[in-house]
Amino acid sequence: MPDDLEARVVRKISWRILPFVMLLYFISFLDRVNVGFAAFTMNKAIGLTPAMYGLGGGLFFIGYFLFEVPSNLILYRVGVRVWIARVMVTWGIVSAASAFVTGPHSFYALRFLLGVAEAGFFPGIILYLSLWFPARFRAIAAAAFMAAAPLSTAIGSPISGALMELPKFAGLSNWQWLYIIEAAPAIVLGFAVLKVLTDKPEQAKWLNAEERDWLVATLQSERTSAKSPHAAGLTSAWRTMRDPRVLALSLIYLGTSAGLYTLGLWAPLILRQFAFSSIETGWINAVPSVVAIAAMTIWARHSDQTLERTWHVVLPCAAACLGFIWAGTALTAIGVILALVIVNVGISAAKAPLWAMATTFLSGASAAAGIATINSIGNLGGFIGPFLIGWIKGKSGSYTGGLYLVGATLAISALLTFLLSRQTSEPAALESIGSS
Repeated sequence: MPDDLEARVVRKISWRILPFVMLLYFISFLDRVNVGFAAFTMNKAIGLTPAMYGLGGGLFFIGYFLFEVPSNLILYRVGVRVWIARVMVTWGIVSAASAFVTGPHSFYALRFLLGVAEAGFFPGIILYLSLWFPARFRAIAAAAFMAAAPLSTAIGSPISGALMELPKFAGLSNWQWLYIIEAAPAIVLGFAVLKVLTDKPEQAKWLNAEERDWLVATLQSERTSAKSPHAAGLTSAWRTMRDPRVLALSLIYLGTSAGLYTLGLWAPLILRQFAFSSIETGWINAVPSVVAIAAMTIWARHSDQTLERTWHVVLPCAAACLGFIWAGTALTAIGVILALVIVNVGISAAKAPLWAMATTFLSGASAAAGIATINSIGNLGGFIGPFLIGWIKGKSGSYTGGLYLVGATLAISALLTFLLSRQTSEPAALESIGSS
């Protein structure tokens, strides 16, 4: 029966693809934000002020922004396996090299180069999922993939906290060993990508002929039904990058990224001010992420079941905004922890429905450009959020003002999502740009 075939195929591709790409993103996110734990001793060792740390932490996203679209277009041409493998090996090497920064300028340079190295990974996997999963399964597939970010915090924080308790060994301090040890898996997994991933459903020998034919036909039918007159190639990619829907989603994503990387780079230091040890900070920082994993999965499944995206983005963004305001006013450790739970849940829950909105009107070569544009512009929030926190902390001695401003970016995301839904009817939203 067709329903049985659909369920069987989706189950097979889910088990084959999702656990592995989750593992890749787990390592990716860990290598992006482990600087939040390294900062416990690194900042003093190399002479970083709060403003310098916030600037350096955010420079990752400038490199990411500049190279994101070119990287994803190359990925579309050469295939996911080869390009993602290259990305992972490169960022692993750069991340390990971060152990040898000696001052602000080398710190800035390595953070920028890490962004350049990792550019194309996240949008490449989002594109990859759209090549394998039929439309009505994409939000939950994206949620499973993106659950690796809070999972990375949940598991990685205690590990990073423990590594920061290491004594000096072989002439290297604890923060240096943190970088080296946590970079190694990226290099190893980069080579594993070549063996595990399959570029296209047509090449999937692990599906039988009936399953493969059904999947290829279903995906092709969705692309055909959404086909537009735009031509493929660079012209289509440029048109996609200027599409108002793509630009609106980029700004919406910017708010969620400002929130996410404020948590990643500053939450350990915010918690540390309550005199927790490194290990205690690691375990406490894991709690909000554990809650977020469950919440984002349930929320994405509900979004897929109802095929509703707008309010599934608006409500979590609004909740995260309120969470940041609470975190800025809370005077006790328990108040800050509860506020961080709300922030984590809101940011994580918004992301999968947001990406599902994007893949309803992006396909083919333009999907590579469009998804990369949304991710690259949106991830500038990863520069803005951490930089604002550090700059305001340096000026005022408090995290409050910075947390309020990051909360405001999420309020803007909620408002823009609502306005976009009013301007774009569901039939119009399903019109594809750059189909090929």
